[in-house]
Amino acid sequence: MPEYRRILLDGSPVQVVCEGDELVAGDGRRVKADEAAHLPPVTPSKVVAVHLNHRSRVEEFGAQLPAAPTYFHKPVSALNSHRGAVVRPAGCKWLNYEGEVAVVIGRTARNIAPEEAAAYIAGYTVGNDFGLHDFRDTDAGSMLRVKGSDTLCPLGPGLVTGWDFRHKHLRTYVNGTVAQDGSTDEMRWDMHYLVADIARTITLLPGDVLLSGTPAGSRPVQPGDVVEVEVEGLGRLTNHIVEGPTPVRSDVGAQPTESEEVLSTALGGDWEFRGIRAPRR
Repeated sequence: MPEYRRILLDGSPVQVVCEGDELVAGDGRRVKADEAAHLPPVTPSKVVAVHLNHRSRVEEFGAQLPAAPTYFHKPVSALNSHRGAVVRPAGCKWLNYEGEVAVVIGRTARNIAPEEAAAYIAGYTVGNDFGLHDFRDTDAGSMLRVKGSDTLCPLGPGLVTGWDFRHKHLRTYVNGTVAQDGSTDEMRWDMHYLVADIARTITLLPGDVLLSGTPAGSRPVQPGDVVEVEVEGLGRLTNHIVEGPTPVRSDVGAQPTESEEVLSTALGGDWEFRGIRAPRR
């Protein structure tokens, strides 16, 4: 299966093809994959993410799936790359990883049937749908700051074409220890369904990304942690967590909180308490 990556080569963004442990540019230049400065493998106009989709995640929270999938948006300013630093702002505590399969659109899609969707998909990559749950109390509806803050959408390492999403393992590692262990078989709605569903009312453009949901086991990480998401056939996306140099400004807007809703989501389960108890700070 061909794999395409985007890297900085001699200071310019270049698409390369992965050949073993080397990346090859169209003009023949080669660079070791481990030495390359990676960029996100695609340049989307939008990133759309599904809320709950994996059976283990639903069971973990004691929740029920809706009749149809629901979604949120991650702005493109949140994009990050393989081996990029994920920033937890100073003063925040509840930054969670969520390993996922990312669908990449290949041609303009609008009002298509699920059985047609494969023809509109360029390929797949690995995503990590990081969430800054400190803002869940104020952004629970839009998820804008929770999921859309800068650096919270790593994608990579490459775009793989010709990949079949069925029966594939997905694992997230934190500092080398397995933290999530799931499979695409536990998804309620598959990739083709998700593409067709969104494309009913939102035109999907080449390069656009759909994040397809995460299995159970999302938990907070700390500055210094290394988080890796490995999807069978797509490779391993690696990122490290750093502390932001400045705290979230306190003279404007809602501030980070530690309510029961924040804690139950960040730590997993106990959703019956969400939103009932007052914020702790």
